[in-house]
Amino acid sequence: MTEKSSPQPRVLVVDDAVTVRAYTRQVLEAGGFAVDEAVNGIDGLEHALAATPDLLIVDINMQKMDGYTMLRRLRQDPALQDVPAIMISTESKDSDREKALLAGANWYFVKPVRPDDLTAAARLLTGLCGGRS
Repeated sequence: MTEKSSPQPRVLVVDDAVTVRAYTRQVLEAGGFAVDEAVNGIDGLEHALAATPDLLIVDINMQKMDGYTMLRRLRQDPALQDVPAIMISTESKDSDREKALLAGANWYFVKPVRPDDLTAAARLLTGLCGGRS
């Protein structure tokens, strides 16, 4: 007898801080996600093009290519333009949130993000279930 189960949604976490990537991985894996990591926007683009994720979690301020630029480039690729994206940053002004949404983000969080909030947003954007509000 075989058990049918859907594969875990794949999340690509793009952040230059190893501690943030580790924290995000821990939270999302506990929430039922498979997690891949990239260290900057260029690395994130390469990972996303190699294997399309179900969700992107992107920092804004990174070396080599920032999160805004990375998302704008991803949104130009037909295979990646509809992948949901959460931007997470220390930037907390309304203009930062607006710039993230214009770059292609579906959700914006200011660091630090509560684990329940991150998991709920990820579950909602990947269609796992209606997360907590």
